[in-house]
Order: sequence, then structure tokens, then C-alpha cells
Amino acid sequence: MIDEIYSKDILRLAADLPHAGRLERPDGTGERTAKLCGSRAVVDVRIGHGATVEDFAQDVKACALGQAAASIVGAHAVGSDLTEARAARDALRDMLKAGGEGPTGRFEGLRMLKPVADYPARHASTLVGIEALCDALETAMARTRGAGSA
Repeated sequence: MIDEIYSKDILRLAADLPHAGRLERPDGTGERTAKLCGSRAVVDVRIGHGATVEDFAQDVKACALGQAAASIVGAHAVGSDLTEARAARDALRDMLKAGGEGPTGRFEGLRMLKPVADYPARHASTLVGIEALCDALETAMARTRGAGSA
């Protein structure tokens, strides 16, 4: 059954990582590593009006599942905000760990990773991209608040 999680669609996504690289002078950076396998995502964001992502880059060194999830996140990060990213992260985590339906809205594509729920050792690597996006947005928001009060 492990073939189900490494479908052609997953492998295609893993091979095509949008916005690969790093940003110069990001407003926020987030980094997550899956302890079990070492999958790692570093996300840089620049935010604009309404605290939405205006520019996004990611450096991902992960297994096929982590790469595929990061590919979906990267394809839809621009235009998102912290509320959307957190909702997607929480829904993805719930889908993997508690049988939830998965993210809706701009990050709904993460639902294709539902078969990973049967493989707990793969959960952390599947989450690194969306978790790093949340961390980057949180850092950017904190810097924006700090700059506004100076």
C-alpha cells in the first residue's frame, strides 16, 4: 500500500518545487525540520498590505512527500495570510493524525496527501513546508508590529 502515497501525482509535484531559493531581505523566515528523517524546509516571505504574502521563496530538502507538500504550499503561498496558513496547517495535521478532511481554500491541494495518514512516520516530513510558512509569517508580523511601534 505504500505505493499509494508515492503516486505519479506526488512524484510529479515533488520534482516541481515552485519559488525555489531564498529571498534577499525577507520580512520573515521560518525553518522546520522533521527529526525522524531530516526533511527540512526554509521559507522566506515578504508581506504587503493586509499582511498577505507578496513574495515567497523556499529551500526544501525533503523526501518526496515533504517536497510534494511544499510544492503545493509554494504554488499557493503568494496572496495568503497567517490566518489561512494556520488553518491549512491545522487542517493538514488533523487530516494526517485524526482522520480530518484536510485543508480547504487555496491550500486544498494538500488533501491529495490523505493516504499519508496511514504512515505516522511520514507525518512530520509532510508538514515541514506549511509549518515553515506559518513560522515565516509569524516572524514577519512580529517585525511589522515592532517597526510600527518604534
